Amino acid sequence: MDFITNLFSGEFGEALLHFAICMLVNWGIIEFLYFRKSHRRDFYFTFMLMSVAIYFLVFFMMGMERGKATMGVGLGLFGIFSIMRYRTDAMPVREMTYLFLIICLSVVHAMADSYIELAIVDVISIIAILLCEAKLKIQNTKIIQYDRIDLIKPEKRAELIEDLQARTGLVITKVSVGGIDFLRDSAVLRISYEGESVDNDVNGQFTVRKSQWREV
Repeated sequence: MDFITNLFSGEFGEALLHFAICMLVNWGIIEFLYFRKSHRRDFYFTFMLMSVAIYFLVFFMMGMERGKATMGVGLGLFGIFSIMRYRTDAMPVREMTYLFLIICLSVVHAMADSYIELAIVDVISIIAILLCEAKLKIQNTKIIQYDRIDLIKPEKRAELIEDLQARTGLVITKVSVGGIDFLRDSAVLRISYEGESVDNDVNGQFTVRKSQWREV
């Protein structure tokens, strides 16, 4: 009983308190700022578990020098993320940004000694997210393989948008023409459209990857 009391009343107990604050802040960011717009449960899962893993990884790699970063911690994190980079599918920019933010906050909470510093960092991070989400809205886009290349001419742009809206049911605001294949009478278009974001991992795909077949 004394061992348990000493364990939770010492440095490890304070670390658990930091961890609770870290998870509360990260959960609030993911639940109310990220998930409310994206509705991606797979990234919700990833962000939360990444927060847990990074916090305890940094805490135990720091040893007794909690307030000072060491070369070993930096090299260790660099190695871990390098391995992850080459073993995972491409992640959308918005998701990558939130992942990086969650990782940074987890590291900060694992290393900081002052609760006032933690509170300031958390408040600044949340305000920055709120401002960016409100003022810098990500435009909905989709890549389409289009078969009517006679409509990709600049003078027929209105007719092209009308045809795309009829076939996709989307309110299209902008069309950009990419590669053109005259042998197959097709072109690659990037359309921007109004409405709620429906970004997902297949938004810009034309073929199904082997890893996705296992998820069906």
